[in-house]
Amino acid sequence: MIKLTSLSKIYSNHYVVNNASALFPLGEVSAIIGPNGAGKSTLLSMASRLTDCDAGEVLIAGKELAQWDSEALAKRLAVLRQANNIHMRFTVRELVAFGRFPHSKGRLNQQDQQIIAQALEHLDIEHIQQSYLDQLSGGQRQMAFIAMVVAQDTDYIFLDEPLNNLDIKHSVEIMSTLRRLAHQMNKAVVIVIHDINFASCYADNIVAMKKGEVIKSGPVAEVIDEQVLSQIYEIPFKIREIDGERICMYYGTAI
Repeated sequence: MIKLTSLSKIYSNHYVVNNASALFPLGEVSAIIGPNGAGKSTLLSMASRLTDCDAGEVLIAGKELAQWDSEALAKRLAVLRQANNIHMRFTVRELVAFGRFPHSKGRLNQQDQQIIAQALEHLDIEHIQQSYLDQLSGGQRQMAFIAMVVAQDTDYIFLDEPLNNLDIKHSVEIMSTLRRLAHQMNKAVVIVIHDINFASCYADNIVAMKKGEVIKSGPVAEVIDEQVLSQIYEIPFKIREIDGERICMYYGTAI
């Protein structure tokens, strides 16, 4: 489990994240939602040591984040950032192989090759593994980057807006894959996501943020709530249960 306690980050005398706490359990998908500027990506960055926090504590498997050796941390926590700009020409398989670097240091053995093959299979992209990244659609490229993270074979997986610029088909495929990784492989998958219906239908827990603060955190049924969401997004919400899923209705609502 990852436990965040009272995290804060200040830029130019302004709290980007203020006194934020959350839990990210193994075996579950946790989604961080909220409007633009809520501090979602900053919270994820502090939890993964990509950004220093000004106050608070992050515990990973009961150990304070600052105490983790970088090499050991890379074997426990994988991060996919929002922007993934690679200017060299790699095939999909070559990209996915980078996920093994914390383990192999660039010297891939038979076990590494098996894990790479499994990651390609998990994302259903074996058929494009010899294609170059610049030959792929946006959705295929994102699948390749997620396969790289899967190949890192960590207990904890952080993804910052993995559905950006994806169509419905690829978004569903990615969210289904992330849920399988959590539920079947006992990983803690944490995603920053804008689409609250994807969060509602695929996540187990939701952290709802606004203006740097965690307004509500807990199981989907507690956070996907008309009053909670109306407060966070400042527009009216209606929640409808369809086939056991809580669906948010906000299009066409009067403000």
